[in-house]
Amino acid sequence: MGVCALALLCGAGADAQQPSTATATAEADANAFALVLKASAYVEAFQKNFGSMVSEERYEQRIRRAPSANGSTNRPGGPAATVLVSDFLLVQVPGEGWLPFRDVFERDGKQVRDREERLAKLFLSESARPNFERARQIMDESARYNIGNVSRNINIPTLVLTLLTPVHRTRMRFETEKADDTGTIVEFRETSRPTYIATTGGRDLPVYGRFWMDASTGTIVRTELHAVDTGVEAHITVHFAHDASAGMFVPARMEERYRRSRDPNEVHGLATYSKFRRFQVSTTESIAP
Repeated sequence: MGVCALALLCGAGADAQQPSTATATAEADANAFALVLKASAYVEAFQKNFGSMVSEERYEQRIRRAPSANGSTNRPGGPAATVLVSDFLLVQVPGEGWLPFRDVFERDGKQVRDREERLAKLFLSESARPNFERARQIMDESARYNIGNVSRNINIPTLVLTLLTPVHRTRMRFETEKADDTGTIVEFRETSRPTYIATTGGRDLPVYGRFWMDASTGTIVRTELHAVDTGVEAHITVHFAHDASAGMFVPARMEERYRRSRDPNEVHGLATYSKFRRFQVSTTESIAP
């Protein structure tokens, strides 16, 4: 059986045909647009601060298999569950912005053997690859251990935040909803083409969803993203919380589910984030006598 893929369309940022800011302003009410501008400014600061930080991600994936005619849920087709432990961070790629990177170092309690080789090939090898190709490779590497019959590299906690950056927010139409105990709710729906997410065959897959924010500061505390197509549907919810060691709001929990059309089985994921720490890259030079 084949797979249906959901992939970030790297290179679809500045080159994509987008409506002007004036058009976006006309489409959204003034209050929603003001909130979006505040949220966008917050995301820019978040990416810079989180870009110097790495966290540990514990990521449980499992397949909920529908019972067969005899009541059994045992079906062939790969593992039904896995637990990944990774370092999660943002990587800046010129022309593509901040991209999430999942460096898996443990799978089902066993260390990943080729980790150093993979990292060296991805980040240290000299190459004339265009930036968008390097960006796509980073995203694909982050998704290599996913299970299930839905191939995807969108299972990342910062995806909705990316859609609020200046290069992408004009792809969306925004509307406000009533606030709840979590915060002020802003609804978004993608209207531009090509879309930010595409299927295996390159078919556009527009997204919609909501985010919750502190209207006074722009801090985003929860996001929801939905992508529904004739071939597949995806739903991702992320909760953010303030972490004392990080000194900022960071991803705390990501819940997700995926399902292919005409397939009763669902892929479910739960990721939690901890051990936030800042990192620095330093180099030393010496002159031989």
